[in-house]
Amino acid sequence: MIVVLKKGTEEQKVQDFIQSWKDKGFGVHISKGESTTILGLLGDTSSLTTEQVYANEIVDSVQRVTAPYKMASRKFHPEDSVIQVGSGATAATFGDGMVGVIAGPCSVETEEQVVAIAKAVKKAGARFLRGGAFKPRTSPYSFQGLGAQGLEFLKTAKKETGLPIVTELMDIRQLQYFDDVDLIQIGARNMQNFDLLKEMGKVKKPILLKRGMSATVKEFLMSAEYIMASGNENVILCERGVRTFDNYTRNCLDVSIVPYLKKESHLPIIIDPSHACGIRWMVPTLAKAAVAVGADGLIIEVHNNPEKALCDGEQSLTPDQFADLMPVLNKYAALDGRTM
Repeated sequence: MIVVLKKGTEEQKVQDFIQSWKDKGFGVHISKGESTTILGLLGDTSSLTTEQVYANEIVDSVQRVTAPYKMASRKFHPEDSVIQVGSGATAATFGDGMVGVIAGPCSVETEEQVVAIAKAVKKAGARFLRGGAFKPRTSPYSFQGLGAQGLEFLKTAKKETGLPIVTELMDIRQLQYFDDVDLIQIGARNMQNFDLLKEMGKVKKPILLKRGMSATVKEFLMSAEYIMASGNENVILCERGVRTFDNYTRNCLDVSIVPYLKKESHLPIIIDPSHACGIRWMVPTLAKAAVAVGADGLIIEVHNNPEKALCDGEQSLTPDQFADLMPVLNKYAALDGRTM
């Protein structure tokens, strides 16, 4: 249930009103605009009538939310959420009108490799460094990542370049190694690992949540809701392609999800063109489509020697290809009044 308070209401009356609902067992989500305060009542509001809420003199309007996702809904939070990743001078954001680009190798292989790629993508305009240390692979015989050692190599690259680190967490037991990680990725295979999502709600870091390969948009938003309802509202959504009947590409990129989520949710939405197609030469075209449709960012795989990559070399751009792509993407962003 959404409650809009009257403009100019005294702060003490607002706090008293909020506390009264907490005393009744409801959670209260607070969203303050320049002149309006909107409260979201969380919990079982089915037995609560709008008249009961209107009984307080500071209430301007009341509306029920029919969508099962409450905190992720734009009705609860009319303004776009701006999510900060990192801290200090190197911090960057998603959802503020800039198109944030995350770039780096699928898997961290050596310290020299990830540092070299980090320097190259930063020079080209990337604002975040991605790199897999713990890798979920379909085959148990495939390269599973370097684990904690890979995270140490990412830390070195961060010290060398200042780029915030983005990497995937597969199991809560790995969290002990993630102190220096700035944005924790929950991969497509774990999108509905609800116990893991609840634990991410307790983490004081932003979460990059990837859409499951067969997940509906509703299921996607409900997974974000798990994280937010558990205490962490800093969630960035990521479309990475869904599985369809055809297999000419690795997955099928659903670009229509961007305008839909822009209307339905306040959370930033980025696109992963690399996993969406799995084919290097297609990545730039899909990246341009993502920017054109209004995505808040991109996550692109870049490798300095794709032919010898231990993971997903066929979908990785070279540093030179990435550098050639960035100014093109900037032109697409400029058409919408945005920058990279």
